[in-house]
Amino acid sequence: MYTDVSICSKALVKIGIPPIASFDEPRVEAEVAGELYPTVRDALLVAYPWSFTIAQAELVRDPALEPADFAHAYFLPDDMLRSISAGTGGRGRGLLFRIRGNRLVTDADAVTLTYQRRVPEAEFPSFFVSALVARLAAEFAIPLTEATARSETLQRL
Repeated sequence: MYTDVSICSKALVKIGIPPIASFDEPRVEAEVAGELYPTVRDALLVAYPWSFTIAQAELVRDPALEPADFAHAYFLPDDMLRSISAGTGGRGRGLLFRIRGNRLVTDADAVTLTYQRRVPEAEFPSFFVSALVARLAAEFAIPLTEATARSETLQRL
């Protein structure tokens, strides 16, 4: 089972730095890892439609919001990173919609949203962890080792 700290530790070891036990350690490596990890993780999660990130949800209408160019607004799932498609009647596609801030707007009376979700680290498959570790190592290399060549090499992995 993976954690955010264990994944960052693997990336640090990859660039020759001892692992961390917590993001709260009084080490610059822990600070850099804690600062960069969420952004790098989310960027890699949405860089490709990984099957383990795909989810569907029936959305709940927001009665307080009346969009100007659509009939209805719906709350988005809290774990949504990126919308893929929307449908109605149990279908997850075929619906004209827009994302406006933290709402989906459309003319449909009911919405089924297909989206990419933020997945807990414990659910990451090993192939994704491997890709994330490589990406983190590339991101950590410059601020922690000042080795731009190493960072460029790791970026190509």
